[in-house]
Amino acid sequence: MIYLEIMVGFIAIMFIAMFLLGLKSQKGSAPGLVDGRLAPTDSKPNCVSSEAETQPKKKVAHLEGSLDQAKSAICKTGGIITTETNDYVAATYMSKIFKFVDDVELRDAGDGIVHIRSASRVGHSDYGTNKKRAASIRAAL
Repeated sequence: MIYLEIMVGFIAIMFIAMFLLGLKSQKGSAPGLVDGRLAPTDSKPNCVSSEAETQPKKKVAHLEGSLDQAKSAICKTGGIITTETNDYVAATYMSKIFKFVDDVELRDAGDGIVHIRSASRVGHSDYGTNKKRAASIRAAL
C-alpha cells in the first residue's frame, strides 16, 4: 500500500512539474534574425534549421515557394503567426496537454527558397517533434 502512495505522489509531482514547465514556455518569443539569418541551433537536440551552417543532425531541408505560401502552411498545420515582416515570419505552436510552446521561424532567402527553424522553448529533448513539424509544414505547401 505504501508503494502505491509513493507512486501516486511521484506522479502528482511530475504532473505539477510539467504544468509549471508549460507555463514557463509560454513566456518569451522566437530569437529572430541574427545577422540577417535565422538564429543558430544550440547544443540541445530540440531545434532544427535549414540554414547552411546547421549541424547535420539538426539540419532539415528548406521550403520551396513564397513566404506567403509558407505562412499559409503554418496556419494549416496549427501555428499562430506572432511576428511578420517582408522577409521574416515567427509563429508559435502549443501542445495540447501541458501547453508547451514551440517557435517556428521563416526567412525568405529569395528565388523561391524559404529557410525554416523550429525549436522548443524549454526542455532538452523534443522526441523529434520539431523535425516532424518542419516536414508537416513542407508537406502542407
